[in-house]
Amino acid sequence: MSGSHAESEEKAGPKQCPQVQVNEYKENGSNAYTLRPIQTTTLGETAKVYLSPFSLSNSKLALFKLSRSPSENNSNNAVAHKKTDRKKTCRKVLTSKMKAVSSKAESLVLKPSLDSHSEITQLEHKSIAQPLPVLVAPSVDMELGEDHRLDLNLACSEYVGLSPYERKRLKNIRENANFFASLQLSESAARLRDMIKKRQPAESKRKMPKKKENEIGCRRSMRLLKVDPLEISLPEAPIQPILEEENEILELWPLLPPGPLEMSPENKDGSNELFRASLKTWAEMSKISKERIKEGLSSLKSYKANLSGMVINEATVRKVTRGAISSMALHPSQVRTLVAAGAKSGQIGLWDLTQQNEDEIYMFYPHSQPVSCLYFSPSNPAHLLSLSYDGTLRCGDFSSAIFEEVYRNEGSSPSSFTFLEEEASTLLVGHWDGHLSLVDRRTPGTSYEKFFNSSLEKIRTIHVHPVSRQYFITAGLRDVHIYDARCLNSKRSQPLISLTKHSKSIASAYFSPVTGNRVVTTCADCKLRVFDSSSLSSQIPLLTTIRHNTITGRWLTRFQAVWDPKQEDCFIVGSMAHPRRVEVFHETGKSVHSFLGECLVSVCSLNVMHPTRYVLAGGNSSGRVHVFMQHQESF
Repeated sequence: MSGSHAESEEKAGPKQCPQVQVNEYKENGSNAYTLRPIQTTTLGETAKVYLSPFSLSNSKLALFKLSRSPSENNSNNAVAHKKTDRKKTCRKVLTSKMKAVSSKAESLVLKPSLDSHSEITQLEHKSIAQPLPVLVAPSVDMELGEDHRLDLNLACSEYVGLSPYERKRLKNIRENANFFASLQLSESAARLRDMIKKRQPAESKRKMPKKKENEIGCRRSMRLLKVDPLEISLPEAPIQPILEEENEILELWPLLPPGPLEMSPENKDGSNELFRASLKTWAEMSKISKERIKEGLSSLKSYKANLSGMVINEATVRKVTRGAISSMALHPSQVRTLVAAGAKSGQIGLWDLTQQNEDEIYMFYPHSQPVSCLYFSPSNPAHLLSLSYDGTLRCGDFSSAIFEEVYRNEGSSPSSFTFLEEEASTLLVGHWDGHLSLVDRRTPGTSYEKFFNSSLEKIRTIHVHPVSRQYFITAGLRDVHIYDARCLNSKRSQPLISLTKHSKSIASAYFSPVTGNRVVTTCADCKLRVFDSSSLSSQIPLLTTIRHNTITGRWLTRFQAVWDPKQEDCFIVGSMAHPRRVEVFHETGKSVHSFLGECLVSVCSLNVMHPTRYVLAGGNSSGRVHVFMQHQESF
């Protein structure tokens, strides 16, 4: 009845009214549904949509039946054949006109009212208990062409039984798929993959030139190729000593043959008459007077005045050794100035400043490794004793012109030695591994008398007390120990006193020359320390700490602060300051004097003062000796 009513309205109503009538179900209490037409105007054409109910039977959806208007039923037979042909391409025949109006037409034709949506939602919740009405495909009757109505019907058939959200979602999916299909991304990706595979690194097609038989190739260093030049073998180069750290045993250097060595200078002819005369002169030098000038604080002023009169000039600067100087000594003669310097190459250089000619310097090789300690004998200054890392201690006798071998120990490298008595017949030798050797020069042979083990891992310097000669001091790795020579043992000797105020490596430690009441130490923490050793008890107080740059680096010999034999309370040390200088400090830490000069242009790491005269000799790391002396001093 509702269909006849709608049909009558379609015939009676004017065709000029562009309205769309939609039949909408209205649910009542008796589950009866009525159709209420809704008229909507869309682009000047009228479309009619009919909604019919359906029910669920046995959890299966009933077949959808499309209801059409009477006018459409009359024309079904005429267009049935055409629909069959056009269903296959129905989605592609939408013209540009339908695409322009599709967004508005579908929203108005297919979108149900709010009431219809709420009713359908309620019916879906009751789908299991009772048959529910379902929105079926609408029947659209628009006054359009036959082709346009067919396309619209097919489009509407896709949304049968879907909510507005699902309809919109399907539409967006279809539009996105069409958009990405138009981009042809898969074809582009395939083409890119083919291009990447085809791009291979271009092989070098350059042809290498063929070498001719007589063609000379590029020049190469024969030294790097380890090939002798012109197929002529080179003479074997002499083995040069390798400079290493002073606290290491240098096993690569060959040892000299045991026994005495002739005192023959390497830079001069041994039969030189001038050299023979010099040896005779050095042997006849008078002994040093044992009387020491006792200077107190009251004579410090005169001491400063005497130091101020000491100068340096070109005549008092000479290269004495070919390597870095590692030890120095001054002959105690009152009439002549003789400087001895030991080098890291095992060389000993003698420089007699009295001779003002080219033959004033003599170089000897009594050792094969660095000469770490060098002294003139206090009982016989004609004897020059030298200690080397090669494990030998030799005595250069000017009267016999021979370097006698006093002590030899190839298993333990020695570092320093000292005289236990004034006659210099008994020596105490310290080793790098912490051992001590007692050597008596009066006994035959070159072995030690006793061998002790100290409590230090390493011994750098050793020095005996000038008054109580049974005590001696050793500078180790971080500690300074004072031992009693009467209490030494071969297993482990306990020190009498330990000085543990040092934070880094210690270079030296020496008693004051006259009374031994002071001890000066040189440490790598840039501090010079003076201790009060007047009472050798369990503790030795620290008197003074002096800030002084002692970082000499790898290529310079380490500083060693030594006492001035003429002055009990003053000591001498090298300096890194500019201009280059040699410093003299008082035991209180005050600076007494600085030796400066235009001829002093390098760092004098090791310095030694004459025991009775105002003569200072300083050696650097290139083998050069600088001598400061007073004007009135004769050579």
